Amino acid sequence: MTSRNSTFSLRLPVSLKAAIEKEAEAEGTSMNQFPAMAAAEKLTAIRTAEAWFAPLRGRGDVNQALAFLSRAGGEPPRAGDEIDEPA
Repeated sequence: MTSRNSTFSLRLPVSLKAAIEKEAEAEGTSMNQFPAMAAAEKLTAIRTAEAWFAPLRGRGDVNQALAFLSRAGGEPPRAGDEIDEPA
């Protein structure tokens, strides 16, 4: 079985390229293989989410969602969960 590849230039910020080189080396892959694997993982995540939500598409109730979002809060924040007010 043979695979076909295509080539294209990819412009990256120097810091991102350095981070990819470092991570690829740590994983034992090549600089070329790392972005290819990252792209494949991203596509898989997108397709999985689309497949998961597709049956739910169109079943939402906007008014019910807005009512949920505008409801009064439940319990007060626990210690350490408070939101700092902007200055």
